[in-house]
Parts: sequence; C-alpha cells; structure tokens
Amino acid sequence: MREKQVSAALGAKKMNYNIVNEIKLSYSRKGNADKTVMSSYDVSEVFRAHFDTEQTDYKESFYALYLDQKNKVLGIKKISECGISSTLVDVRIVMQGALLCNASGIIVCHNHPSGNLKPSTEDIKMTEKIKEAAKFLDFSVLDHIILTSEHYYSFLDEGHL
Repeated sequence: MREKQVSAALGAKKMNYNIVNEIKLSYSRKGNADKTVMSSYDVSEVFRAHFDTEQTDYKESFYALYLDQKNKVLGIKKISECGISSTLVDVRIVMQGALLCNASGIIVCHNHPSGNLKPSTEDIKMTEKIKEAAKFLDFSVLDHIILTSEHYYSFLDEGHL
C-alpha cells in the first residue's frame, strides 16, 4: 500500500528530463585584427595598452594574449584582478580563451605593483602550470611578461621559459 502512495506521488509530478542547459560561446574578430607581435617589447606594449595605468602600481591584474601561427594577435582577455601582492589565476579560464579563438600561442602577463621585476616563486609555479595545461592541449606558451609602471620583464628573454 505504501509503495502505491509513493508511486502515485511521483507520477503526479511530471519531470522533463529532455531539457538541459544550453552553452553559448562567442568570439569576435572585431578590433585591431592586424596586430602582429615579434618581440617581448611588442608584447609588453600590447599588454600595457590594456592595463589601467592608474592601477598598475596599486593592484595586480593577470591577462592572456592569444596568437595564431604567425604571431598575429587574435585577442586579449583579462583573467583576474585581485589584491596588492597577488592575483588568483584559474588556468582553465586561460585555456578556454585559447580554445575559443583557435589560438596556437599564448602569452600571459601580470603586473607587480611593488615595482620589483623579479618573478616570485608563485609566478614561476603559475607559469609552469599554464605551460603544462597548454602542452596537453597543443598550445605553445610563448612568454610571460611582468609589468611595472616603467619597465617589463620577459620570462623568454631571461631564459625562464
């Protein structure tokens, strides 16, 4: 008798299992689609143009730049913005951008509000983590740039990549 009551209660509430959440992804090539980067200086200038200059010495931000096989810029994405001495980076978000725009190469960048260009242990670990994820997905991590308000540091130029 109890089973019939439970069964009747469940039957009264119709559930539609055919509906699932739709995922929509978008990418647009609107903007400066003709920018090609050939050096760490070129890359630092692209990133510098996207950083809020009034915030460079205040709090950390982390960006990813996506390139095609000929180092033509496909797009740039702010990954995170946090505190004075660190920012959280979700590697999955970095890779999502690369997948979305069919990138071949990735260059990441963050700023050091302290003005110190030396990469921290956390910077080096994050770079390695991004490189591992990129390798698995057949992307190349081409550089990691650290910006201050006046200068930049290139992992590639300094032999850390």
